[in-house]
Amino acid sequence: MPHLKTKNVKLGNIEKNTPFGIFGKMQKLPENNLEHQAIPIALTEQVKPGPAEIYTVVDGQTVEKFKIEIVNVIPQKYPATKGLILKVTDPVLLKKTGGIVQGMSGSPIVQNGKLVGAVTHVFVNDPTSGYGTFIEWMLQDAGINTDDQSTEELKAS
Repeated sequence: MPHLKTKNVKLGNIEKNTPFGIFGKMQKLPENNLEHQAIPIALTEQVKPGPAEIYTVVDGQTVEKFKIEIVNVIPQKYPATKGLILKVTDPVLLKKTGGIVQGMSGSPIVQNGKLVGAVTHVFVNDPTSGYGTFIEWMLQDAGINTDDQSTEELKAS
């Protein structure tokens, strides 16, 4: 990958770093934002095997969408970082990186226009595949209770 030029722009501050994400408050959105509106979430039981996308950066600081397949949805009653099994299917991403590479952890997973989770791990013996965690566990770790709100209310927060 090419050397990245970074801007020293403070977007916010970090309040907590956990296995489910880095949490904090943003004062402004980054300029390279792919979406300009909040994406609604899918609760764990709404996530199904099938096509999806990850939003990630492979060139410079440009966020792009790449096609993946959610191969398996692992039912979970308790938070865990390996709830989804993913396979990269996008030919462009496969050509550029060979699959999931270091730095993609935290890349959002979107299915049917809803945020379902984030990339967490790559399979060591198969870089085209890896794990993801459910957005529900990430929100819970951030102190947001999904039991009390609809997905539309969560989208607005």
